[in-house]
Order: sequence, then structure tokens, then C-alpha cells
Amino acid sequence: MEKKYDIIWYESLDSTNDEALRHLDSLDNLSVIAAERQTAGRGQRGNVWESAPGNNLTFTFVMKFGDGALPALPASSQFLISEVTALAVSAFLEENGIRARIKWPNDIYCGDRKICGILIENRVRGEMLSSSVCGIGLNLNQTNFPSGIPNPVSMKLETGKDFNPKASLKRLMDIFTDILDTALSPGGHEKTESLYLSRLYRKDSLHRFVDCSSGIPFEGIIRGISPTACLLVEIPGSSLRAFSFKEIQYIINEA
Repeated sequence: MEKKYDIIWYESLDSTNDEALRHLDSLDNLSVIAAERQTAGRGQRGNVWESAPGNNLTFTFVMKFGDGALPALPASSQFLISEVTALAVSAFLEENGIRARIKWPNDIYCGDRKICGILIENRVRGEMLSSSVCGIGLNLNQTNFPSGIPNPVSMKLETGKDFNPKASLKRLMDIFTDILDTALSPGGHEKTESLYLSRLYRKDSLHRFVDCSSGIPFEGIIRGISPTACLLVEIPGSSLRAFSFKEIQYIINEA
């Protein structure tokens, strides 16, 4: 990759994703918007992302495709961006001695505790992906969390060490650009998907879920991801079912 990322730090923002979207047209490819404090961070499913100021990493990076930026990418392959982003975070954690798994589609878990949330907002032009705004909230040094957060953990809780946010962000983005280079090279999509599946949380073991369309709990075995990025779950004694985002809920006991 010829052009590396550019990191822009802010003391406070409402949301790094919102800031990136506000200035998307003027931001360069691989611009990184980072904030020491977010006042209105957003997560998946419309949730609020809460983070203690200065203790964690809250940032967003912008990817632009075609027109002299990153190689063109079909809109049908946009889940590749989720795979690359989740793999970069999990690789960064494992480099720091933390065993991490990817909870489909792109949360990062240590055991049954969430250490990182990822919110990706894509823009499509025709049949091609034009840009991706990828927001990440990674718990670095926070040790006390609001009671309403069900199962949080941080790098400090996992290791007992303190982590420097700016140094951590730089290293994470180095890892990300390396994985992205591989993913966008010939044959790279298949390699990236294989690695993503190898790190998939609760894959190939029996667990309980909720079918969100009916509210009925069931037992199933995660087997993989469909070509349309749905979660493939084997129902014992039945068939393999494909669940889209918001169609299935994991049942996770608090530790």
C-alpha cells in the first residue's frame, strides 16, 4: 500500500463516525479520526457506545475505493471490510497476549466478554462500494463499567497492564493496513475469509440462541458464513439455517 494512514486526534467529539461522515468528501483515503472522549458514540443495532474518557480507543477510519484510492470492490463483497477490520483488532489483541474471537458479524470477545465493538457504514455507487467508514471502540484501560453494560472487559483487566492509546492506535493501524493489503490482492478474499472463520466465536460447538423473528430460544452450532455474509447455524435434527443481522441473538451468561 503506497499511502499509509493519517491519524487526526481530537480531545472531544460527539461521534468519530459522525465526524468522518460529515467530512467524508474532503477526507483522504485512510484518514483516521480519533477522540479522547465521545459524547454520543454509536454501536450496532442503534445502541449507545459508552467509554470512559482517555481510558480507551474510540476512532474511525475512512476507506475509499476506486478513482485512484483503494482497488475497486463490488458491493456484493463489502463484508470483506468487516472481516479485515475484525481480524486486525483480534490480531492486535493476540499480539498483546490476549486470546480474542470474532462474534459475528464483527464484535470482538475475550471468552464470553466483549472487549471491542465495531460499526461499519458503507456507501455504494451502482454495483460498487464507494467508501467505508469503520468505527472502533476498544477497551484499553477501563476497569469499571456502567452496570447496564452486560459483559465488558478491557485489555488492562485481561493483562494487568496499562496501554498507551496513541501508540496502540498506531500499531493497530499498521496491522490493519497489512491485512487489508493481503485481502485486496489476488486470492486475498478467500484467505481473509478462511482466517475470519478460524477465529469465529462459538464456531463448531453447541450453544443457545434466540430466533429474533419468533423470540423462541433454540440450540444450534455455528458452521460458517454464507456468500451473502449470513451466519450459518446447524439446528441438530433439522437443517442448516442462514440468519441475517438482527435475526439471531446469542445467549451469553454473564461471568
